[in-house]
Amino acid sequence: MAQRGPVIAAAVGVPLLAFAAGFVMFARAVADYAPAPAGRADAIVVLTGGELRLVAAAKLLAEGRGKRLLISGVNRQTSRDDLKRLSGLSKRLFACCVDVDYAEHTTANADETKAWAKARRFSRLIIVTSNYHMPRSLTELGRVMPGVVLVPHAVVPNKLHAKRWWSDAHTARVLFAEYLKFLPSAARYGAARLLRWEGSALADGAKTRASGT
Repeated sequence: MAQRGPVIAAAVGVPLLAFAAGFVMFARAVADYAPAPAGRADAIVVLTGGELRLVAAAKLLAEGRGKRLLISGVNRQTSRDDLKRLSGLSKRLFACCVDVDYAEHTTANADETKAWAKARRFSRLIIVTSNYHMPRSLTELGRVMPGVVLVPHAVVPNKLHAKRWWSDAHTARVLFAEYLKFLPSAARYGAARLLRWEGSALADGAKTRASGT
C-alpha cells in the first residue's frame, strides 16, 4: 500500500501541473495579442460580445482593410440600425458592405463565418475580438477553415490587465474562465486535424490501389 502513494501522487500531480502550465501559456498568449499590423485582407469578421469590438472592426472597414465586414453573433433583438449607430459607419458604407449573422456561441460563429467566406470566396480574413477571446476564436475558425488565412486583430478591454494578469483578480478570473472554454476547442481542433490527416492518407491509399500500383 505504501508504494501506491507516489504513484497516486504522480497520477494526480502531473495532470494538474500540465493544466497549470497550460493556463500560464494561455495567459501569456493573450497578453501578446495586439491589433493587426497595417495590411489588407479580403474581408473582416468581428465576433460580438465584448466592448469596443464593433468600433474597431468598423474602423478597419472604413480604412479599406477589407472589402466587407461580417458582424457575427448579433443578438436577434438588435437591429441593423442599432448596429450602424454603434459602429459609427456611414449609412452608405454600412448598407453596401456589412453582413450580419446571429450565431449564439463561438462554435456557431465559426460555422457561420465559414459559410460566408466560402460563398464569397474569401481566403484571408482579419478577425476582430477581445484579446482573451482570440485563442478560442482562432482555434474554432481554424478548425472549420483550415485553408483560410486568419489575421488576429485583438481589442483590449479597458478593465483587463493581461500583461500583469496575476496581480489583478478580475483579469485572472476572466482568463481562467476563458481557458476552461478554450480547452474543449483545442481538443476539437486537434481531433479535426488528426481526422483530416487520416482521411487524406486513406484517400491516397485508395487511389494507389485503384491504379494498381
